[in-house]
Amino acid sequence: MSVNGVSSVDSLLTQMRAAVAVAQGQPSTSVTAAGGTADFANVLKSSLDGVNRSQREAEAMQQAFVLGDDKVSLSDTMIAMQKANLSFQTAIQVRNKMVAAYNDIMNMQV
Repeated sequence: MSVNGVSSVDSLLTQMRAAVAVAQGQPSTSVTAAGGTADFANVLKSSLDGVNRSQREAEAMQQAFVLGDDKVSLSDTMIAMQKANLSFQTAIQVRNKMVAAYNDIMNMQV
């Protein structure tokens, strides 16, 4: 795995830990570029932006490979496509869990 791949995985793990901390009501320890703490909306948006970015990168690599760019290998293209697919599937599962939790809360007796 490349150094860039490791740093993106570390970044994703940091974002996921911050999202879990926010969901559990704990103050987030991550700091945004503006200097404030990250809230759930910002963590969710940055995660979705990361999914979008990985899909665009995979699509660009796929198009470059199809057009015959010698700088793009088939293995790198396939790995980028699988990373994009995995991040998208993760986002779908997080969404499903959030919807299920919302439904559980809405069905609680008060």
